[in-house]
Amino acid sequence: MKTFTLTRAVQAALIAAAVGGASAAAMADIKDYKFELVDQTVQAGPDKIIAVRLVNTKTGKPVPDAAIFATRLDMTPDGMTEMVTKIAPMPSGEPGTYKFKASFGMAGRWQLSLGAKVQGETGTVENKFVITAQK
Repeated sequence: MKTFTLTRAVQAALIAAAVGGASAAAMADIKDYKFELVDQTVQAGPDKIIAVRLVNTKTGKPVPDAAIFATRLDMTPDGMTEMVTKIAPMPSGEPGTYKFKASFGMAGRWQLSLGAKVQGETGTVENKFVITAQK
């Protein structure tokens, strides 16, 4: 009887360790994700494409299927926060790359602000970039 109880206790401990170890390895922190700007310059004018990559900083792998819910493009870096332009999502053929179409009404420095939710993670990935629009 004692051997049976001891065996079951050892099995339960092994199962708990395996489940606990797997869940700890699978858990990531929202701080482990970041956007990267593909190109830091564009030509000023209408309908320009901006591309960003969302990557897991621990693995270096792209993160597909994030829900990007916050986008803003303005001229804050040049002291013109009120100079805002519309930004629209575009299809991207590359997993983890997200594209947007925007009109850069004038040359200068524009700030792109993004917010996204990563599937299976709690919290929000937020990044801000400076894009230079050239004549």
